[in-house]
Amino acid sequence: MATFESRIHALRIEPHPNADRLELAAIGGYRCVVAKGQFADGELAAYIPEGAICPRWLIAHLDLVDKLAGSGKNRVKAVRLRGVLSEGLVYPLKDGRIRGKLVSEGEDVTELLELEKYEPPIPVTMQGDVEPAHGATLHYDIEDIKKYPDALRPGERVVFTEKLHGTWCCLGWHPDYGPIVTSKGLSDKGLVLKLNPANRDNLYVSAWRDHEAAFKRARAKLAPEGGPIYVLGEVFGRGVQDLHYGQANPTFAAFDAYLGAPRRGCYLSPAAFASSIGKHFRLAPVVYKGPFSEQALKAHTEGPTALAGRHLREGVVVRPVAERESPGLGRVILKSVSGDYLTRKGGTEYN
Repeated sequence: MATFESRIHALRIEPHPNADRLELAAIGGYRCVVAKGQFADGELAAYIPEGAICPRWLIAHLDLVDKLAGSGKNRVKAVRLRGVLSEGLVYPLKDGRIRGKLVSEGEDVTELLELEKYEPPIPVTMQGDVEPAHGATLHYDIEDIKKYPDALRPGERVVFTEKLHGTWCCLGWHPDYGPIVTSKGLSDKGLVLKLNPANRDNLYVSAWRDHEAAFKRARAKLAPEGGPIYVLGEVFGRGVQDLHYGQANPTFAAFDAYLGAPRRGCYLSPAAFASSIGKHFRLAPVVYKGPFSEQALKAHTEGPTALAGRHLREGVVVRPVAERESPGLGRVILKSVSGDYLTRKGGTEYN
């Protein structure tokens, strides 16, 4: 889950390859289709990302009444316009101002534009009894590479794994709390699911039951002295999201692992992860190993899934072979999302 925000950017105006009356406003790695002549190269504007819920006044200001997605016709969604992917909206400034307030490049204007992040209703199988586990859960975000296009160096050795469309799940152990079973949203709030009969049908608790023996074996190898350990993965299959990969029942595939107390430990490198966690868990498919390039990223982001089922690929998660951090981003791990995935019909986005 990437950070939700709207910021002021200097636009790069590019020609639309298939339309004389349209142009592309480029913001980092994102591109939005706009009317030709609407913006000038270098002009400042607010970028409204995909997934934003817009207030009525903003929709009217942009002349988009009844043109956005969702039951309320107020949600920004990626679309293809004359064959080109458009991700988000561009809000023009008036004399350098938004609603009378002077703004500057890089400024966060999410509140000023009254934007909210779209949050789909949580299915019953993803709900459950919870309890606090202070200091024992991870805050885990994977930002879009289009937001940080320079975070990876050309030629840097990387690993691409397929980004599976399911729900994020953490199976862990902490000496102060015992088993840690949690979802993305709960983990961010410092909450874990109780391993009680009331949660017997919960997707995450079911994943723990199915993989408890495998987790104990991994824990014995990687944290033999009883320290914290976390295996992160995706629960996917029929009944979880719209893409089920031919999996009749929900299952778990690991994609990351963390050793030590949150904020004081470390993530395993791709090689260490594959050689250790891979002995005990099914892993998200590796689709590329080699030097990083825009061509390699584009080639592996799009296309069919590497798993079973006649599905498109959601995208890939990109990690350097050598774990490192980058200013402004932190840990370098990024996602690249398929345009076909973003524009598919009838998709679900349960967290």
